[in-house]
Amino acid sequence: MSDIQQLTKFTTQVRRDILRMVHAVNSGHPGGSLGCAEFFTVLYQHLMDRKPGFDMDGIGEDIFFLSNGHISPVFYSVLARSGYFPVKELATFRKLNSRLQGHPTTHEGLPGIRMASGSLGQGLSVAIGAAQAKKLNKDNHLVYALCGDGELQEGQNWEAIMYASAKGVDNLIATIDLNGKQIDGTTDEVLNMGSVKAKFEAFDWDVVEIKEGNNIEAIIAGMTHAKSLAGKGKPVCVLLHTEMGHGVDFMMHTHAWHGKAPNDEQLEKALVQNHLEDEIDY
Repeated sequence: MSDIQQLTKFTTQVRRDILRMVHAVNSGHPGGSLGCAEFFTVLYQHLMDRKPGFDMDGIGEDIFFLSNGHISPVFYSVLARSGYFPVKELATFRKLNSRLQGHPTTHEGLPGIRMASGSLGQGLSVAIGAAQAKKLNKDNHLVYALCGDGELQEGQNWEAIMYASAKGVDNLIATIDLNGKQIDGTTDEVLNMGSVKAKFEAFDWDVVEIKEGNNIEAIIAGMTHAKSLAGKGKPVCVLLHTEMGHGVDFMMHTHAWHGKAPNDEQLEKALVQNHLEDEIDY
């Protein structure tokens, strides 16, 4: 089996995890999670230089921060299947006393989670701080972050974007999930941001655009290019064009599944569309 085939199979399993987790508690955010499945798979299974186990300081390895924390199902699935904690723990998602809360938290000590990201707009600032810490520690590894496009409507992001370029934080790669949708509609309807690319370029970031954000090969090519730009004086922004709900036909092309769980019948239809011949579900 080729690397692309293995990554594709991994992504399919992640989608099945997302659907089962959200359905089991009738709560959660499947839309953005499904749309970012390929990105997380590439990040953790192909791109990042990671150490075995988990060390909160992350010295001597690449680290990642999820800013749009409501897409925790995809994050939890990929972390579990990348060896950070037992896959069977995914069945505790959003339940009382679980380490897998609806938005990631740190107080329960879940391996892989370096910040609580319930409130939107904060992750980029934290990632910048971590990137500067790596520079102080003379650690040449990279810091990755993921933000939502609707999340950019939070003003703190733009302070962080201005700061990162002004201070030459060039060991940071911040990806923006450009699916064009948020809880109340399209991003253009809620608060049109114009050209996100032009804005980042105006703030003196290097910008890489991945037009096919649900294509594993395109993500590998784009993120590899972004990685090649690191260390050259500017922070790097990746604009990842994804489809909310990708992989489940009735969840795509609408914002309706931003934070809505499938019922029994819908779950079965969605799982059929993401079939694995040798299922390895938890």
